[in-house]
Amino acid sequence: MLRHTVLLSSVRPTPPRWRPLVISVAVLIAAAACRGRESGRQPGSAAPAVDVATARATLQPVTRLLRVTGSLIADEEAEVAAETSGRVVETPVERGTRVADGSPLVRIAATEAEASAQEAEANVAQIEVRLGLNTDQAFDVEKVPEVANARAARELAQAEFDRAKKLYDDRVISGSEFDQRRTQLEVTRRQYDTAQNSARQLYRQLEAARARLKLARKALADTVVRSPFAGVVVERKVSIGDFVTRGTKAVTVVKTNPLRVELTVPEQSVSAVQPRQSLELAVAAYPGRKFAGQVRFVSPALRTDQRALTIEAIVPNSDGVLKPGLFATAEVQEPRKERALFVPSAAIRNLEGSNRVYVVKGDRVEERMVTLGQVVGQNTEIVNGIAEGDEVARTNLERLADGTRVRVTGTAAGPVAEEAARGPLPR
Repeated sequence: MLRHTVLLSSVRPTPPRWRPLVISVAVLIAAAACRGRESGRQPGSAAPAVDVATARATLQPVTRLLRVTGSLIADEEAEVAAETSGRVVETPVERGTRVADGSPLVRIAATEAEASAQEAEANVAQIEVRLGLNTDQAFDVEKVPEVANARAARELAQAEFDRAKKLYDDRVISGSEFDQRRTQLEVTRRQYDTAQNSARQLYRQLEAARARLKLARKALADTVVRSPFAGVVVERKVSIGDFVTRGTKAVTVVKTNPLRVELTVPEQSVSAVQPRQSLELAVAAYPGRKFAGQVRFVSPALRTDQRALTIEAIVPNSDGVLKPGLFATAEVQEPRKERALFVPSAAIRNLEGSNRVYVVKGDRVEERMVTLGQVVGQNTEIVNGIAEGDEVARTNLERLADGTRVRVTGTAAGPVAEEAARGPLPR
């Protein structure tokens, strides 16, 4: 410090206004010299090498996933209407109520329907008794009591006629008596035919009565409006005391398990989708969660206004977390497989919106601008910028620049092979 002071004293006198600046420069020079002596090296000497661990860029098998978007819709939606007229006496559901298939939604007064059903049952029973039938017994005209009686009378008349004919041939009875027996046989035959016809007509009446009974029972059953499938009540449109007629919309029900999702596939990816393909679905409401689905329908034609193909998939929703109307992103597994170049994601540095890696060449690194593909686990695909087998730094990237000296402390064989199995195409 004294030597520098002597040098400054030998300089020509400096105008007073510059003297503070000169003194400051001198102090900075002296401080730099002192730090140089303390560190043991002179200013301008080479910077030390940066320790880095590396990994080799390797080709790994990968299955591509096509990313498409669409909206979730209910698998079924029905506006359930009343099928009979009457006054509403009960509404056991509200908005959001989960209902099973056949669950009651609305009850209508059933007094008249019950009376009609009872009357129809009585008519059916009366005719069945006349025909000698049970409810589950098949109709046999010969077993009808009236027909059986007519048949017995005809058989008796036939036997008497046969005896009378023999006696008439032997000239034991007169012709008038024989004619009487013959006439009696004809009468019993006609009575038998009439009894059969009456029984058949009565059976037709029974069929009509049974049909009316079915209608009466249906009218009674229709006093309870039921859900056509398992789902969730979206809206109830009637209240207790309302009078409804046939066709009045009472409740809106949607089926939410499973759900459908309509997806739009761009023209260039049409060959990558087909029925029964599996897919994974993601929605913004549940970040990080995947929902499995399966393609059910592939449109036979593209939409000319969008040059795109519409497909439909089924997504199970047993826990009910997915809602109709949610925007969804689906990843459809493409049938083809290929190999792609992967490096650890830790080897990629993003600076000012551009991605770069540092390829180790000897004791220095080369900075390479790269284009990224899909991310699979802890590895990232490199589309271009490096080649297979290149060693890239994966540690201390923040201390590296193009040409930085490095010392390799360890080299990984490459990305984990089992991680590079599948992944979505980049957006």
